[in-house]
Amino acid sequence: MHKPALFLDRDGVINVDYGYVWQQENFHFFEGIFALVAAAKQAGYLVIVVTNQAGIGRGYYTEADFHRLMKWVGEQFVIQGGSVDAVYFCPYHAEQGIGQYKQKSPFRKPAPGMILEAAKKF
Repeated sequence: MHKPALFLDRDGVINVDYGYVWQQENFHFFEGIFALVAAAKQAGYLVIVVTNQAGIGRGYYTEADFHRLMKWVGEQFVIQGGSVDAVYFCPYHAEQGIGQYKQKSPFRKPAPGMILEAAKKF
């Protein structure tokens, strides 16, 4: 059974994009985002975050840091009457990634990999 979904980028859509945000104290939600997500959930939509996270690939923070922050973000949505069904992220950067993260990826936006992966799952 197909279900409609609302796909949201993180930085610049859910939160103010200060560049490589990975700590709670630097994460500021945009006004209206909680109401939007709550309304989407009320209307029966899945809410899925798809976000490039080149800061991981560049070594600014770790995947564990990212997951810790996104767990907190998800909790904030629940407190405000909504929820996030899934978070997809791409830590790779073909030019400026380091180590294993220096690679081209079909998941890095604007490529549709994260959305296609979510479509398979849901």
